[in-house]
Amino acid sequence: MKKAVVIIVVILCIIAIGVCSAILYSKSQQDNSQFLGTDVINSEKNETGTIVAEMPGVQIFKGSDRPIAVMIDNNIDAQPQAGLNDAYMVYEIIVEGGESRLMALFKGVSLDKIGPVRSSRHYFLDYALENDAIYVHYGWSPQAQSDISTLGVNNINGISETTKEFWRVKDKKSPHNVATSTEKILEIANRKGYRTTSSKDSVLNYVTDEVNLDKGQIAEDITIPYSQSNTVEWKYNSETKRYTRYSKGKKQTDWTTGEDVTAKNIIVEFIANSTLNDGENKGRQTMNTVGTKDGYYITNGKAIKITCEKVTRSSQTVYKDENGNEIDVNDGNTFVQICPINANVKIEGAK
Repeated sequence: MKKAVVIIVVILCIIAIGVCSAILYSKSQQDNSQFLGTDVINSEKNETGTIVAEMPGVQIFKGSDRPIAVMIDNNIDAQPQAGLNDAYMVYEIIVEGGESRLMALFKGVSLDKIGPVRSSRHYFLDYALENDAIYVHYGWSPQAQSDISTLGVNNINGISETTKEFWRVKDKKSPHNVATSTEKILEIANRKGYRTTSSKDSVLNYVTDEVNLDKGQIAEDITIPYSQSNTVEWKYNSETKRYTRYSKGKKQTDWTTGEDVTAKNIIVEFIANSTLNDGENKGRQTMNTVGTKDGYYITNGKAIKITCEKVTRSSQTVYKDENGNEIDVNDGNTFVQICPINANVKIEGAK
Protein backbone atom coordinates (compact mmCIF):
# COMPACT_ATOMS: atom_id res chain seq x y z
CA MET A 1 0.00 0.00 0.00
CA LYS A 2 2.79 2.45 0.93
CA LYS A 3 4.55 1.59 -2.31
CA ALA A 4 1.46 2.47 -4.35
CA VAL A 5 1.11 5.81 -2.56
CA VAL A 6 4.74 6.67 -3.33
CA ILE A 7 4.22 5.87 -7.01
CA ILE A 8 1.11 8.08 -7.14
CA VAL A 9 2.97 10.96 -5.46
CA VAL A 10 5.86 10.67 -7.94
CA ILE A 11 3.43 10.72 -10.86
CA LEU A 12 1.68 13.79 -9.47
CA CYS A 13 5.03 15.55 -9.04
CA ILE A 14 5.97 14.82 -12.64
CA ILE A 15 2.63 16.18 -13.84
CA ALA A 16 3.04 19.32 -11.70
CA ILE A 17 6.55 19.94 -13.07
CA GLY A 18 5.23 19.53 -16.62
CA VAL A 19 2.38 22.04 -16.03
CA CYS A 20 4.75 24.60 -14.49
CA SER A 21 7.18 24.26 -17.39
CA ALA A 22 4.39 24.79 -19.89
CA ILE A 23 3.22 27.93 -18.06
CA LEU A 24 6.75 29.35 -17.88
CA TYR A 25 7.35 28.65 -21.60
CA SER A 26 4.08 30.32 -22.56
CA LYS A 27 4.94 33.41 -20.49
CA SER A 28 8.39 33.53 -22.07
CA GLN A 29 6.87 33.48 -25.55
CA GLN A 30 4.47 36.26 -24.59
CA ASP A 31 7.34 38.35 -23.20
CA ASN A 32 9.31 37.85 -26.41
CA SER A 33 6.29 38.83 -28.46
CA GLN A 34 5.87 41.99 -26.38
CA PHE A 35 9.56 42.77 -26.76
CA LEU A 36 9.38 42.38 -30.53
CA GLY A 37 6.19 44.43 -30.64
CA THR A 38 4.03 44.98 -33.69
CA ASP A 39 7.09 45.21 -35.95
CA VAL A 40 7.26 41.41 -36.28
CA ILE A 41 5.85 40.55 -39.69
CA ASN A 42 6.61 36.79 -39.68
CA SER A 43 9.13 34.34 -38.28
CA GLU A 44 11.10 31.26 -39.17
CA LYS A 45 13.36 28.71 -37.42
CA ASN A 46 17.10 28.89 -37.83
CA GLU A 47 19.48 25.91 -38.01
CA THR A 48 19.25 25.32 -34.26
CA GLY A 49 15.45 25.39 -34.28
CA THR A 50 15.26 28.77 -32.56
CA ILE A 51 12.47 31.06 -33.75
CA VAL A 52 13.92 34.16 -35.42
CA ALA A 53 11.72 37.19 -36.06
CA GLU A 54 11.98 39.01 -39.39
CA MET A 55 11.80 42.75 -38.90
CA PRO A 56 10.45 45.01 -41.63
CA GLY A 57 12.82 47.51 -43.21
CA VAL A 58 12.87 50.12 -45.93
CA GLN A 59 11.08 48.77 -48.98
CA ILE A 60 11.97 51.32 -51.67
CA PHE A 61 15.71 50.59 -51.43
CA LYS A 62 16.63 47.06 -50.44
CA GLY A 63 18.60 44.07 -51.59
CA SER A 64 21.99 43.78 -53.27
CA ASP A 65 20.98 44.44 -56.87
CA ARG A 66 23.04 47.22 -58.42
CA PRO A 67 20.90 50.20 -59.49
CA ILE A 68 20.24 50.85 -63.17
CA ALA A 69 19.98 54.48 -64.34
CA VAL A 70 18.10 55.02 -67.59
CA MET A 71 17.88 58.29 -69.53
CA ILE A 72 14.21 58.95 -70.31
CA ASP A 73 12.88 61.30 -72.98
CA ASN A 74 10.55 64.01 -71.65
CA ASN A 75 9.50 65.64 -74.92
CA ILE A 76 5.72 65.99 -75.34
CA ASP A 77 5.93 63.45 -78.19
CA ALA A 78 7.68 60.98 -75.88
CA GLN A 79 4.89 60.97 -73.30
CA PRO A 80 3.65 58.77 -71.77
CA GLN A 81 6.83 57.16 -70.47
CA ALA A 82 7.22 53.64 -69.12
CA GLY A 83 8.69 52.77 -65.74
CA LEU A 84 8.70 56.05 -63.81
CA ASN A 85 6.45 54.67 -61.07
CA ASP A 86 8.81 51.71 -60.62
CA ALA A 87 11.93 53.84 -60.12
CA TYR A 88 13.09 54.50 -56.57
CA MET A 89 14.44 57.89 -57.70
CA VAL A 90 13.92 60.03 -60.79
CA TYR A 91 16.12 63.04 -61.55
CA GLU A 92 14.79 65.76 -63.84
CA ILE A 93 17.30 68.31 -65.20
CA ILE A 94 17.18 70.92 -67.94
CA VAL A 95 18.71 70.25 -71.36
CA GLU A 96 18.90 72.28 -74.56
CA GLY A 97 15.91 74.17 -75.95
CA GLY A 98 14.29 74.64 -72.54
CA GLU A 99 13.44 70.94 -72.45
CA SER A 100 14.20 68.66 -69.52
CA ARG A 101 15.27 65.06 -69.48
CA LEU A 102 14.67 62.38 -66.84
CA MET A 103 16.99 59.78 -65.38
CA ALA A 104 15.10 56.96 -63.70
CA LEU A 105 16.85 54.68 -61.21
CA PHE A 106 15.71 51.08 -60.77
CA LYS A 107 16.76 48.52 -58.18
CA GLY A 108 15.53 44.96 -57.84
CA VAL A 109 12.59 45.31 -60.24
CA SER A 110 11.79 43.50 -63.48
CA LEU A 111 10.24 45.62 -66.24
CA ASP A 112 9.36 44.54 -69.76
CA LYS A 113 9.39 48.10 -71.08
CA ILE A 114 11.33 51.21 -70.05
CA GLY A 115 11.47 54.37 -72.09
CA PRO A 116 11.50 56.12 -74.40
CA VAL A 117 15.28 55.97 -73.91
CA ARG A 118 17.20 59.09 -74.95
CA SER A 119 20.78 60.32 -75.16
CA SER A 120 23.16 61.22 -72.37
CA ARG A 121 24.15 64.63 -71.04
CA HIS A 122 27.35 64.87 -69.00
CA TYR A 123 25.93 66.31 -65.75
CA PHE A 124 23.52 63.38 -65.35
CA LEU A 125 26.60 61.20 -64.84
CA ASP A 126 27.17 62.84 -61.45
CA TYR A 127 23.94 61.36 -60.13
CA ALA A 128 24.40 57.97 -61.77
CA LEU A 129 27.80 57.75 -60.07
CA GLU A 130 26.54 58.71 -56.62
CA ASN A 131 23.96 55.92 -56.89
CA ASP A 132 26.60 53.40 -58.08
CA ALA A 133 24.38 52.76 -61.10
CA ILE A 134 24.88 51.15 -64.48
CA TYR A 135 24.17 54.07 -66.82
CA VAL A 136 21.88 53.40 -69.80
CA HIS A 137 21.33 55.81 -72.70
CA TYR A 138 20.71 55.94 -76.46
CA GLY A 139 23.43 58.16 -77.88
CA TRP A 140 25.39 60.91 -76.16
CA SER A 141 26.61 64.46 -76.42
CA PRO A 142 30.37 64.91 -77.06
CA GLN A 143 30.80 66.06 -73.43
CA ALA A 144 28.97 62.99 -72.09
CA GLN A 145 30.99 60.66 -74.31
CA SER A 146 34.23 62.17 -73.04
CA ASP A 147 33.20 62.12 -69.37
CA ILE A 148 31.93 58.54 -69.54
CA SER A 149 35.40 57.52 -70.65
CA THR A 150 37.29 59.80 -68.25
CA LEU A 151 35.20 58.88 -65.21
CA GLY A 152 35.10 55.18 -66.03
CA VAL A 153 31.32 55.00 -66.00
CA ASN A 154 29.82 51.54 -66.55
CA ASN A 155 27.51 52.53 -69.39
CA ILE A 156 25.31 50.92 -72.01
CA ASN A 157 24.77 52.87 -75.23
CA GLY A 158 21.68 51.48 -76.93
CA ILE A 159 22.81 52.70 -80.34
CA SER A 160 25.65 50.17 -80.17
CA GLU A 161 23.34 47.30 -79.21
CA THR A 162 20.94 45.18 -81.27
CA THR A 163 17.31 45.99 -82.04
CA LYS A 164 16.32 43.04 -79.87
CA GLU A 165 17.77 44.85 -76.87
CA PHE A 166 16.78 48.43 -77.77
CA TRP A 167 13.82 48.47 -80.11
CA ARG A 168 11.70 51.14 -81.76
CA VAL A 169 7.95 51.04 -81.17
CA LYS A 170 5.29 51.95 -83.71
CA ASP A 171 3.01 54.04 -81.47
CA LYS A 172 5.56 56.88 -81.16
CA LYS A 173 7.62 58.79 -83.70
CA SER A 174 11.42 58.77 -83.91
CA PRO A 175 13.50 59.84 -82.03
CA HIS A 176 11.01 59.45 -79.19
CA ASN A 177 10.29 55.75 -79.61
CA VAL A 178 13.17 53.62 -78.29
CA ALA A 179 12.38 51.11 -75.55
CA THR A 180 14.31 48.52 -73.58
CA SER A 181 13.81 46.23 -70.57
CA THR A 182 15.62 45.37 -67.36
CA GLU A 183 16.22 41.85 -68.65
CA LYS A 184 18.01 43.13 -71.76
CA ILE A 185 20.00 45.68 -69.76
CA LEU A 186 21.25 43.00 -67.39
CA GLU A 187 22.13 40.69 -70.28
CA ILE A 188 24.29 43.42 -71.80
CA ALA A 189 25.80 44.30 -68.41
CA ASN A 190 26.82 40.68 -67.83
CA ARG A 191 28.27 40.46 -71.34
CA LYS A 192 30.33 43.61 -70.70
CA GLY A 193 31.54 42.26 -67.37
CA TYR A 194 29.89 44.97 -65.31
CA ARG A 195 29.24 44.35 -61.65
CA THR A 196 25.49 43.72 -61.10
CA THR A 197 25.47 43.82 -57.30
CA SER A 198 26.13 46.73 -54.97
CA SER A 199 26.64 47.26 -51.25
CA LYS A 200 26.50 51.05 -51.46
CA ASP A 201 24.00 52.77 -49.16
CA SER A 202 21.12 54.79 -50.50
CA VAL A 203 21.74 58.46 -51.24
CA LEU A 204 18.62 59.31 -49.24
CA ASN A 205 18.19 58.56 -45.54
CA TYR A 206 14.98 56.54 -45.84
CA VAL A 207 13.10 55.69 -42.62
CA THR A 208 10.17 53.39 -41.94
CA ASP A 209 8.39 55.72 -39.49
CA GLU A 210 6.19 58.25 -41.29
CA VAL A 211 7.90 61.60 -41.78
CA ASN A 212 5.53 64.53 -41.23
CA LEU A 213 7.04 67.97 -41.63
CA ASP A 214 4.92 69.53 -38.88
CA LYS A 215 6.78 72.85 -38.93
CA GLY A 216 6.89 73.07 -42.71
CA GLN A 217 4.82 75.20 -45.02
CA ILE A 218 1.72 73.90 -46.79
CA ALA A 219 2.73 72.13 -49.99
CA GLU A 220 -0.29 70.82 -51.85
CA ASP A 221 0.30 72.45 -55.22
CA ILE A 222 3.88 72.75 -56.50
CA THR A 223 4.85 74.54 -59.72
CA ILE A 224 8.37 74.19 -61.13
CA PRO A 225 9.09 76.11 -64.36
CA TYR A 226 12.12 74.82 -66.26
CA SER A 227 11.48 77.26 -69.09
CA GLN A 228 8.58 79.20 -70.62
CA SER A 229 7.52 76.09 -72.53
CA ASN A 230 8.27 73.48 -69.89
CA THR A 231 6.58 73.55 -66.49
CA VAL A 232 6.19 70.68 -64.02
CA GLU A 233 3.35 70.59 -61.50
CA TRP A 234 2.68 68.31 -58.56
CA LYS A 235 -0.75 68.07 -56.92
CA TYR A 236 -1.18 66.47 -53.48
CA ASN A 237 -3.78 63.81 -52.73
CA SER A 238 -4.44 63.83 -48.97
CA GLU A 239 -6.11 60.39 -49.11
CA THR A 240 -3.18 58.57 -50.72
CA LYS A 241 -0.56 60.96 -49.28
CA ARG A 242 1.09 61.08 -52.69
CA TYR A 243 1.68 63.71 -55.37
CA THR A 244 0.41 63.40 -58.94
CA ARG A 245 2.68 64.68 -61.69
CA TYR A 246 1.78 67.06 -64.53
CA SER A 247 4.16 68.10 -67.31
CA LYS A 248 3.50 70.83 -69.89
CA GLY A 249 -0.07 71.11 -68.64
CA LYS A 250 -0.80 67.40 -69.03
CA LYS A 251 -1.27 64.78 -66.34
CA GLN A 252 1.42 62.15 -66.79
CA THR A 253 0.48 58.49 -66.93
CA ASP A 254 2.43 55.28 -67.40
CA TRP A 255 2.89 54.07 -70.97
CA THR A 256 2.27 50.43 -70.00
CA THR A 257 -0.29 50.53 -67.18
CA GLY A 258 -2.07 53.82 -67.81
CA GLU A 259 -1.74 54.67 -64.11
CA ASP A 260 -1.02 58.23 -62.98
CA VAL A 261 2.64 58.99 -62.33
CA THR A 262 2.96 59.79 -58.62
CA ALA A 263 5.62 60.42 -55.99
CA LYS A 264 5.85 60.07 -52.23
CA ASN A 265 8.74 62.54 -51.95
CA ILE A 266 9.83 65.55 -53.99
CA ILE A 267 13.19 67.26 -53.67
CA VAL A 268 13.68 70.60 -55.41
CA GLU A 269 17.28 71.70 -55.94
CA PHE A 270 18.41 74.97 -57.53
CA ILE A 271 21.55 74.80 -59.69
CA ALA A 272 22.73 77.47 -62.13
CA ASN A 273 22.92 76.28 -65.72
CA SER A 274 24.51 77.91 -68.76
CA THR A 275 24.86 77.26 -72.49
CA LEU A 276 28.00 75.47 -73.63
CA ASN A 277 30.26 77.24 -76.08
CA ASP A 278 31.21 74.02 -77.87
CA GLY A 279 31.14 75.37 -81.42
CA GLU A 280 28.12 73.27 -82.43
CA ASN A 281 25.47 75.91 -81.61
CA LYS A 282 22.99 73.31 -80.37
CA GLY A 283 22.31 75.07 -77.09
CA ARG A 284 23.62 72.23 -74.93
CA GLN A 285 23.69 73.05 -71.25
CA THR A 286 26.25 72.64 -68.48
CA MET A 287 26.18 73.06 -64.71
CA ASN A 288 28.36 72.59 -61.67
CA THR A 289 26.67 70.05 -59.41
CA VAL A 290 29.43 70.27 -56.76
CA GLY A 291 28.98 72.54 -53.75
CA THR A 292 26.11 73.53 -51.47
CA LYS A 293 22.82 74.30 -53.20
CA ASP A 294 19.48 75.50 -51.85
CA GLY A 295 16.32 73.47 -52.13
CA TYR A 296 13.15 72.05 -50.61
CA TYR A 297 12.05 68.68 -49.28
CA ILE A 298 8.34 68.04 -49.88
CA THR A 299 6.26 65.17 -48.52
CA ASN A 300 2.83 64.52 -47.00
CA GLY A 301 1.51 67.96 -47.94
CA LYS A 302 4.32 69.98 -46.30
CA ALA A 303 7.66 71.46 -47.39
CA ILE A 304 10.84 72.55 -45.61
CA LYS A 305 13.89 74.41 -46.86
CA ILE A 306 17.02 72.30 -47.21
CA THR A 307 20.58 72.47 -48.45
CA CYS A 308 21.99 69.96 -50.93
CA GLU A 309 25.69 69.30 -50.39
CA LYS A 310 27.86 67.45 -52.92
CA VAL A 311 31.63 67.38 -52.42
CA THR A 312 32.70 65.79 -55.71
CA ARG A 313 30.99 64.74 -58.92
CA SER A 314 30.82 61.11 -57.77
CA SER A 315 30.14 61.65 -54.05
CA GLN A 316 26.65 61.27 -52.65
CA THR A 317 24.56 64.39 -52.15
CA VAL A 318 23.68 65.01 -48.51
CA TYR A 319 20.34 66.74 -47.94
CA LYS A 320 20.19 68.75 -44.71
CA ASP A 321 17.55 70.78 -42.89
CA GLU A 322 18.09 74.38 -41.75
CA ASN A 323 19.68 73.11 -38.51
CA GLY A 324 22.34 71.22 -40.45
CA ASN A 325 20.88 67.76 -39.79
CA GLU A 326 20.50 65.20 -42.56
CA ILE A 327 16.81 64.88 -43.34
CA ASP A 328 14.81 61.69 -42.89
CA VAL A 329 12.93 60.71 -46.05
CA ASN A 330 9.70 58.75 -46.27
CA ASP A 331 9.98 55.17 -47.53
CA GLY A 332 8.72 55.76 -51.06
CA ASN A 333 9.74 56.90 -54.53
CA THR A 334 11.36 60.30 -54.93
CA PHE A 335 11.54 62.83 -57.77
CA VAL A 336 14.58 65.12 -57.61
CA GLN A 337 13.70 68.29 -59.52
CA ILE A 338 17.02 69.97 -60.33
CA CYS A 339 15.84 73.26 -61.80
CA PRO A 340 17.43 76.53 -62.93
CA ILE A 341 18.58 78.71 -60.04
CA ASN A 342 16.23 81.53 -61.04
CA ALA A 343 13.19 79.29 -61.51
CA ASN A 344 10.07 80.83 -59.95
CA VAL A 345 9.08 77.75 -57.96
CA LYS A 346 5.73 78.06 -56.20
CA ILE A 347 4.75 75.93 -53.20
CA GLU A 348 1.15 76.57 -52.19
CA GLY A 349 -2.02 75.16 -50.73
CA ALA A 350 -4.45 73.30 -52.94
CA LYS A 351 -6.02 75.44 -55.65
